[in-house]
Amino acid sequence: MKAARQLAKIVNVASVPQRSPFRYPGGKTWLVPYIRAWLRSLPQPELFIEPFVGGGIVSLTVGFEKLAKAVTMVELDEDVAAVWKTMLSSDASWLIDRIRNFDMSVESVQAELAMPPSSTRQRAFNTILKNRTYHGGILAHGSGLIKNGENGKGIKSRWYAKTLCERISHISLVRDAFTFFQEDGVALMARHTKEKNTVFFIDPPYTAGGNGKRAGRRLYNHSELDHEKLFDVTAKVKGDFLMTYDNDPEVVAMAKSRGFDTEVVPMKNTHHAEMVELLIGRNLDWARKLLYPAMAYW
Repeated sequence: MKAARQLAKIVNVASVPQRSPFRYPGGKTWLVPYIRAWLRSLPQPELFIEPFVGGGIVSLTVGFEKLAKAVTMVELDEDVAAVWKTMLSSDASWLIDRIRNFDMSVESVQAELAMPPSSTRQRAFNTILKNRTYHGGILAHGSGLIKNGENGKGIKSRWYAKTLCERISHISLVRDAFTFFQEDGVALMARHTKEKNTVFFIDPPYTAGGNGKRAGRRLYNHSELDHEKLFDVTAKVKGDFLMTYDNDPEVVAMAKSRGFDTEVVPMKNTHHAEMVELLIGRNLDWARKLLYPAMAYW
């Protein structure tokens, strides 16, 4: 007789190594234990591809913990791409020095961002500056500087220079594990669909369904995405994949129509509100073992 489903506790993100310098809308720190379980359920992949890398916590986890032999990160947004290009190059030391020595104030931030970036590394610094001083870390057009911040600390409330420098330094030390491309993630996926030992973690901007369309335009500069095309390309993948989406009926329908498995997982958003997100894959029994550990037939 099957035991009643007893849902596992929501992942405590404080227990997950914080490796990314980004504060990112839709960040996936809460998903890291699931990523580990997924990849450990497979033979070690030759290549792990994240076609919408954003803040990159999943790719960083895979690279640092050697859950795949190589990691490819893809991002279309020019500002976010500049950060990854810089951290994974010899310019990482310049970026670290720039962060360490920056005199944080409203006036200094405004003066810095008033000047068009003259290089990729300068664009990277500007992006981190925005990410750490804008409301919610949102980089989309129309976002602006925080006012009160945490505990009334204002502009300095999210500027942890020492921590940022340490994270960038650690990424730089293992940069040979990563390859970065600034391009359309779906197009890159299409070039790797026939590789049986390549796996994909697909976390697109949440612009499908009613709620997603509104949120996506507010959170991301590149919010337009052909979700049907993404699902069609994913259906051609010979290796394994894991997708995360807003739990929306339109998304569930797209997944089911292609024979994909779905499961909802609990998480907390940046305001610590309990929510659920949707996992999509070929077979998510490995995830259900985490979600429902009390079930007798595991």
